[in-house]
Amino acid sequence: MALRYALLGLLDDRPSSGYELTQRFAEGIGAYAWDAKHSQIYPELRKLLAEDLIAISDQGARGRKTYTITEAGRRELRGWLLEGPASIGGVRNEYVLRLFLLSALEPDEAVRILQHTVDFAEQQIEQLNGAYANARARQDDITSYGALAAQYGVYAYRATVEWAHWAIGELRSAH
Repeated sequence: MALRYALLGLLDDRPSSGYELTQRFAEGIGAYAWDAKHSQIYPELRKLLAEDLIAISDQGARGRKTYTITEAGRRELRGWLLEGPASIGGVRNEYVLRLFLLSALEPDEAVRILQHTVDFAEQQIEQLNGAYANARARQDDITSYGALAAQYGVYAYRATVEWAHWAIGELRSAH
């Protein structure tokens, strides 16, 4: 169900083709918030069109369509945002699953995994700081272009770095 709102939100940000939406999921929102594939996006776009929540604003070569959100779609998106989540949803995070299973490794192997966590999180912080700077450069409004979401990611990854350093210390002091 959240896919429809992710698409409405991305189209509220700017009109996009199905291909562009797929790219935006692959490069941004899908990496941090909600993953969707090409095979999921196009059927949902057809549903949103049928419900008049989006419209085709342009048609190009080879059937390329650019979609835009309608006022009804904007009302639907706003209503969903303002009601708050009904649940935190199911979680499928392979990385966290691996953390639950670290006891299967030797302590030095677990420390290496945690050091990779630090390295990865620091890379993500750098990328998200860049995304934040780009978002702010594009718009004065802090809520536009994912600026707030980018900062959420920065803070979350900073916490991950702090936690991983703590976990490394715990492992080293236990063995």
